[in-house]
Amino acid sequence: MLETSWKKVSRVIIGSVVIIVIFGGGFYFGFNRGQEFPKNIVVTGVSNLDSNEPVTADFGLFWQAWDKINQKALNNTTTTDQEKIYGAISGLIKSIGDDHAEFFSPSDSEKFEEDIRGNFGGIGAEIGIRDKILTVIAPLKNTPASRAGLEPGDKIFWVDSTSTDDLNVDEAVKIIRGEVGTQVTLTIFREGWEKTKDITITRANIQVPTLDYEIREDGIAYISLYSFNQNSNQLFYEAILDALSKNAKGLILDLRNNPGGFLEVSVRLAGWFVPNGKVVVSEKSRSDSLEFTSPGNGSLEKFPTVIIINGGSASASEILAGALRDINGTKLVGKTTFGKGTVQQIENLADGSTLKLTTANWVLPSGKIIDKEGLEPDYRVELTEEDIENEVDPQLDKAVEVINEIIKNQ
Repeated sequence: MLETSWKKVSRVIIGSVVIIVIFGGGFYFGFNRGQEFPKNIVVTGVSNLDSNEPVTADFGLFWQAWDKINQKALNNTTTTDQEKIYGAISGLIKSIGDDHAEFFSPSDSEKFEEDIRGNFGGIGAEIGIRDKILTVIAPLKNTPASRAGLEPGDKIFWVDSTSTDDLNVDEAVKIIRGEVGTQVTLTIFREGWEKTKDITITRANIQVPTLDYEIREDGIAYISLYSFNQNSNQLFYEAILDALSKNAKGLILDLRNNPGGFLEVSVRLAGWFVPNGKVVVSEKSRSDSLEFTSPGNGSLEKFPTVIIINGGSASASEILAGALRDINGTKLVGKTTFGKGTVQQIENLADGSTLKLTTANWVLPSGKIIDKEGLEPDYRVELTEEDIENEVDPQLDKAVEVINEIIKNQ
């Protein structure tokens, strides 16, 4: 579970945590049950069968299948017992119907750790699973993905010659990422298209952007926040300080295509708008609930603010936008957010392999669970491909209209 101190919480990324899984008990129970079948099955090459954990399942079936595979499967001569165990655990993970849950073998675990540290060449797009289909959550600003024209909600059916039908997110990431300078072709389908299109993208060293800021000619501060990373708090502080020193009339916070980041950052940014001690978000698991409260003084609580969202706004973006609307009545403009509102936790297994499991929901102050549904905007505004080509932004235009109405009525 997440630790309660901010020092410890700061190590937690939205969507990463810790759970203990004991699989050995199943092997012990299954081994004994396997001996009850009319045909004796002798299992060799499997260690660590002993455990005191009770299992309410017939593992005799597992050992029957194991025996049949070893005796008759044509490809079994090239598959080790350990690889079959990894395959079984992967199947176990898939059985719980959690799109975010995954198993990593020791080699895949090393790759996963490298990805977390950001040592990769890629295309610069956050991807996820939506309705069992690999989907673009958000292309990051000034990356190969955004320059190639990827958009939130794009469905990825093929990566080069590999179908994405049975891929989880990290399996897809492994084949999308690669050596800097090489190319990858994504077969994309977008709502409104008649057929799929192939988009070829050159991989690059991805530097995730953080924030852009300006004071508009109408006196409104405009902040585009692209990610919730370790630089976000300081850059936001500098932007707000400058805006207030220049007597900005209001703030438009643009969270479009922001796929999230650190939980602590979203809660600390909420502290600018929410008085100290108010609950920003809760983490609710099967057994308990943990509240995350505002650490700030709410100095912008009464400051006219409007937030722009779209289908690429996910996780930490949804927490910040949802909390500000629940607590302050902040208006949201744009399109429905992605709906990524669960906690994933990582557990290291004995041989260096790892499990990633969904263990809790993020719950807003209103009691709303974000996951799958996302946040509906107060003002729904489309942004079409034609708008982008013509360099017009009706979502921003609507946000300006809404904030000017708020300022007028103060």
